[in-house]
Amino acid sequence: MPFTLCTWNINSVRLREPLVLKLLEEEAPDVLCLQECKSPVDKIPTENFAALGYTLIARGQKGYNGVAILSRLPMEDAGHRDFCAKGDARHVAGRLENGVTIHNYYIPAGGDVADREVNDKFGHKLDFLTEMRDWFGADKPEKSVLVGDLNIAPREDDVWDHKKLLKVVSHTPVEVAHMAEVQEAGDWVDITRQDIPEGKLYSWWSYRAKDWDGADKGRRLDHIWATSDISASGHSSRVLRAARGWERPSDHAPLFATFDL
Repeated sequence: MPFTLCTWNINSVRLREPLVLKLLEEEAPDVLCLQECKSPVDKIPTENFAALGYTLIARGQKGYNGVAILSRLPMEDAGHRDFCAKGDARHVAGRLENGVTIHNYYIPAGGDVADREVNDKFGHKLDFLTEMRDWFGADKPEKSVLVGDLNIAPREDDVWDHKKLLKVVSHTPVEVAHMAEVQEAGDWVDITRQDIPEGKLYSWWSYRAKDWDGADKGRRLDHIWATSDISASGHSSRVLRAARGWERPSDHAPLFATFDL
């Protein structure tokens, strides 16, 4: 059962419902994972999504965080994990009929200072990643896909200027090392870079840039991974860069991959 999956930090699902509908109508992914929904589950506008054939699995939170999975394939709720025991809505999982589990994550951004001694948000981010590593190490995932805004651009060509961003949160060596440990513990394969192994590739451009497209100072913060037992089935990865230029856009662009399973 081949399926196409998309992940997108929508930065308020209620504010940007028209953009979600545009994506569903024009691109028609089988599964759409959203992050930073910023809404309780009962306030997510599901009626128009349902009219297009999509059901919802979500964990919500008023004004902050929030993760949701919209699927036009039969999917059961596979639960969630409360990382760092903060009660944050940062993880939700769904399971398709073919047995593939899809994990949708919104990893903490980490604040502005890359030092946990003076910045609790950075410490929270590192602790979140450590807990992910330990979970995957203790309970090895199989036949699984992990997607989301992971808020880390790990490779030199995942940022517009590697040297200038080495001390900037999202590209620091300590974050990259923590991400690598998460990948290793779960035997996760970066599907995007499996398909697009070379070259600059971004999924996020700051709102601060007046001409985000011309300046092109981006970072690849959004990811699609798969466990090694199904990673060979992944293909057709792409970033829908044009969505960053839609009216009242998110600062993230949607990321796609297709799996032949």
